[in-house]
Amino acid sequence: QVQLVESGGGLVQPGGSLRLSCAASGNIFSRYAMGWYRQAPGKQRELVAVIFSGGSINYADSAKGRFTISRDNAKNTVYLQMNSLKAEDTAIYYCNAKFTPLGVNSWGQGTQVTVSS
Repeated sequence: QVQLVESGGGLVQPGGSLRLSCAASGNIFSRYAMGWYRQAPGKQRELVAVIFSGGSINYADSAKGRFTISRDNAKNTVYLQMNSLKAEDTAIYYCNAKFTPLGVNSWGQGTQVTVSS
């Protein structure tokens, strides 16, 4: 299945910004639904944002107004721009690629985001 590699995580202060990137393998990237999920300590993994092949976007309520998901199909890359970060955004962020007709449902290794003063 598709290989995914996340990058861009790190330690930021509350109110700061980060941009996460996820680079994907394969030649049908434009057909994938691409999502960002996160898992905080003691919590279940949750969807943060997803961008579908047709361009539609869904955000979790916690992300609306602060986070922006985008994709560059020419670069096989999906991004998550995170602004106005809060301590509760601290989590491991995972990239996901899904394409049901070929049974694709792949995950990256995750990148740590820590928001702390």
